[in-house]
This record gives sequence, C-alpha cells and structure tokens, in this order.
Amino acid sequence: MRIRTDDDVYRVDAVWLGPPKATFPWRARYVAWGVGIVLFLVVLAIERQLGIGFSFFSTAWGLLITIFLTRFIGARISHERPLTAVVVMWVRELTAPRKVTALRAGAASAARVRVERDRPRPGQRSSRRWGRRRKERAGVRAPASPPPQ
Repeated sequence: MRIRTDDDVYRVDAVWLGPPKATFPWRARYVAWGVGIVLFLVVLAIERQLGIGFSFFSTAWGLLITIFLTRFIGARISHERPLTAVVVMWVRELTAPRKVTALRAGAASAARVRVERDRPRPGQRSSRRWGRRRKERAGVRAPASPPPQ
C-alpha cells in the first residue's frame, strides 16, 4: 500500500495567469502582485522625495527596481515561510537588544606614564633616547670621570 503525502498541494502556487486564452508570459503568485504594487508606490514616492520628476524614464526605472525587489522578496517567502513571518523576523532582528561592545574605560592607561617635576626645556632631549645617561636635575651632579691625562 502506498501512502501519499500532501506535498502536491503545496507544489501548486496560488498563481493568476490572466484571463483565459490571454495569459501573461510569466507566472506570479498572488503575494508577489501585492508586494509588487506596494513596492512600486514606495519606489515612486522615494523618487519624488529625491527630486526625480515624473517621466517615462523615471517610471520605467521605478518599475525595474520594483521587479528586482519583488523577485528578491519572493525568493525568500514560501508556504512554509509566509511574508508576515519574514516581516516579523526582520523587525525583531532590528529591534533585538545587542551586547554593548564599547568599553567605558579608554584603551590607554596612565599606569606607565612617567611624570617629572620639571618640564623639559627646548633643546633638551629625552634621556631614554640613543642610550644617553640622564641629565642632572636641580643641582644634583652625577659623578664625573676624571679627565684624561
């Protein structure tokens, strides 16, 4: 005995092909028509907000953009993942709480900053460069080696 599944029901798309003997050359689901009409109006409104006038070419470009976006959205929805589920998932993804990645403290620390009582004078170089010894400070002299004889 053979058990048939209900997969055949879902293989048939709810498609409007047009009137009898005058069908469209493409297949589009009912949800694609609804999404396409809404997207076309949104694209035309965005064009007007950008200052693009209403003309044949602006409307044609709007139609092409609408077709591209409708096909993009239509590829992601099916009977198992309806449009409402995709929209809810998108909204929840955008409004989900995120982990705070910014640290409150800065990346630099003052733990290794040397602070000296006197500020350096022009022409005076740091004692740490080029292996030089430290310069004298406030009247304290380093022991000098005896002059060569």
